[in-house]
Amino acid sequence: MTAAIVAFIVVLAIGAPVAVVMAISGVAGVYELGGERLVGILADRMFSGVSGYMLIAVPYFIFTAELMNQGGLTQKLIAFNNALFGRIRGALSHVNVTVSLFFAGLTGAAITDTVAIGKIMIPEMKRQGYDAEYAAAITACSSIIGPIIPPSVVMVVYATLLRDVSVIDLFAGGIIPGVLMTLALLITSMVLAWRRGYPKQAPTPLRVALLAFLSALPAMLVPLIILGGILSGMTTITEASGFAAVYAIVIGMVFYRNLTLAKVMDALVTTVKFSGVVFFLLATSAVLGWFVTRSGIARDAAALITTMSDIAFVQILLVCLLLIVIGTVMDVLPALVVIGPVVVPAMVSLGFDPLHFAIVMIVTLNIANVTPPVGMTLMTAARIAQVPYERAIVASLPFYAAFISVVVLLAGVPALSTWIPSLLD
Repeated sequence: MTAAIVAFIVVLAIGAPVAVVMAISGVAGVYELGGERLVGILADRMFSGVSGYMLIAVPYFIFTAELMNQGGLTQKLIAFNNALFGRIRGALSHVNVTVSLFFAGLTGAAITDTVAIGKIMIPEMKRQGYDAEYAAAITACSSIIGPIIPPSVVMVVYATLLRDVSVIDLFAGGIIPGVLMTLALLITSMVLAWRRGYPKQAPTPLRVALLAFLSALPAMLVPLIILGGILSGMTTITEASGFAAVYAIVIGMVFYRNLTLAKVMDALVTTVKFSGVVFFLLATSAVLGWFVTRSGIARDAAALITTMSDIAFVQILLVCLLLIVIGTVMDVLPALVVIGPVVVPAMVSLGFDPLHFAIVMIVTLNIANVTPPVGMTLMTAARIAQVPYERAIVASLPFYAAFISVVVLLAGVPALSTWIPSLLD
């Protein structure tokens, strides 16, 4: 165990990619446990980490998201949501949140939402008199709804990595937490908009609002098609993801007519790059995860948690705090594959429902995605807004506090994560 920890710290400190860090530390730990005899099977462990049939859905979901980005979906959703919220003070900030809610079902990746929505919303918010740091903060914070509301690449990776809950249950379990996070953002943005006197727009005529809805409807059907097929049992995850990609091509080329062959090729290139990162992480995490299982680290982690408190609610909050700390230096997927194999078995052995803890963990890690010093979504939004990162951090604090209240609520009320999946049994 000592060799693995030392290797992990040293390789991470020299700036190596997280996947390389996991591979080297896993090999060091396995060698310490059983020498060359165990090291010889690591290639098999890496292959098993990426050979799951369900993982076919990952590139399909990424491809679908890129196709929708290239096909002009964002503008259609913004126009529709602007028709809904235009007459409310701080309209564009509320539009920002609700667009992320609709867009979440199409991407499943926070950074994608930040770029796609931020490039349009942030300049317009600045033009209408919103503070630049506020525009960056609301964009970044609303973007982390994406990996929580299904379909979610993070959830597919979680189900493949931990194998203690099905991806269908994760998809269903993320619906209520995603809606709660959206409501928390909307309430916070409405209060801030009222206190700061942010502008509101003229009411949208009914005919214009109806046209905006009809224009956005084909795009909004994508998550419904995916979830409807999966939750009803009519399709598997992989079948639904493949169908979604075909549907995205059809509506992008035929209905919106913004999707060209060149844009499809750009989407394919992006898909290959992002998928390569995901699969490399999974392969190397399988090595580290196998070492964690054999070494008994998860058992020791459970024992450590019980020494701090024997109250279940306190235990899960302590783990959430640990996840946020880890998330301050790692992005969501790397943090998940590093810490998941350690804390998940520990929490299950303490009696926590696997699905409940999975949802709490995914939500918390995504909140860490707007936590400095890394905070990739917040950093990206600050760059788009052309505002210092430090000012964006300060502006995000009210939204961050709202998110923390949602985490505490989810940790204390398991039914918020497990009720919808229980209806599918």
